Amino acid sequence: MAEKLRSGYTTGTHATAVLVACLVEQFEHNVLDTLEVLLPKEKVATIEVTQEKTLEFSTTKGDNDDIDVTKGAKIFCNLQKEMPQNLREQTPTILQLNKSTLYIWAGEGVGVVTKKGLKITPNHPAINPTPLEMMQENSLSIVGDAQDEFHAIFRVENGEKIAKETANAKVGVLGGISILGTRGIVKPVSTSAYIDSIETEIDVAAAFDESVVVFTLGNTALDYAKEHYDETSIVEIGNFVYDASARLQKHNFKKLVFITSVAKMTKLAQGFKNTHNKFGTIDFDEVQEWINSELAFKLADEEFVTLKGVLQSLDQEYHEPFLKLVTYKSAQVLKQWLIELGVGVRSIELITLPNKIKEELQW
Repeated sequence: MAEKLRSGYTTGTHATAVLVACLVEQFEHNVLDTLEVLLPKEKVATIEVTQEKTLEFSTTKGDNDDIDVTKGAKIFCNLQKEMPQNLREQTPTILQLNKSTLYIWAGEGVGVVTKKGLKITPNHPAINPTPLEMMQENSLSIVGDAQDEFHAIFRVENGEKIAKETANAKVGVLGGISILGTRGIVKPVSTSAYIDSIETEIDVAAAFDESVVVFTLGNTALDYAKEHYDETSIVEIGNFVYDASARLQKHNFKKLVFITSVAKMTKLAQGFKNTHNKFGTIDFDEVQEWINSELAFKLADEEFVTLKGVLQSLDQEYHEPFLKLVTYKSAQVLKQWLIELGVGVRSIELITLPNKIKEELQW
């Protein structure tokens, strides 16, 4: 029997917990080490917290079986009545807690939004709407009828270093990680987090310029794109070709550029919506049929397991025609998907590396 995968709680859930602990100390004069956080969908999380000093608590984000760079991150909240000093330039997010007002600030290790297109407007702390809603909902009964103003400063130990492993800097979140979560719970080994990241990068690209968006698959493709396009327009899509394309629906991009290696381009030509090997490998019988019927070249009678092997068996004069053929077939597949998805794009350019073979279609 397969081992059950571990779930966990989001940075938003942990940030809510330390804020609630601070408010309980302030209004109920009680120091907690464990508390329950009400999550969306009426779920509840039990979170351990530690008092660092008066009106400052920390919590450590637990381990889980997701690909999550914030696992083990230590998240702090400090509550004070005075306006905080020596923070980065930012505009605090304001939460209304009955008759009291709570100002939310990004301290060290928590990012500040600097570009349009994200769920949070520029110059505010990178704390997403759902965590903010959780903070408000969990705080109302604690604050009660008090009429006052407070400042909550969130910080994350080594948050700026952790953020380097995310797309934060690229989408304009500077100085640390984002406080995220839409359900409060981290689902183990889910692709949703990566697809959400793709969608965020697309949103930022759209806010920057809807004339073109550039999808890259692989480090070589990313390096090439950075040399030829504005970095804000570039979206690293992993293997999620179809899912990334679907995220273009709500925008009005005029052109999509897609850049990848010949191997991944061949998978796209064969209709792979996700090019990861777990979804299948290249059908080399079909590749041989392409070469035979469309290039009029008979490959050696052997079993191929890599495209490199195919290219080595092709006469040199057929290399470029083969790459052009693969790129053209991929363009046809991508065009069909975009039309089926109702995406507004009407021009695509596919670039196959390392030979920089290009194919453009307009419709």
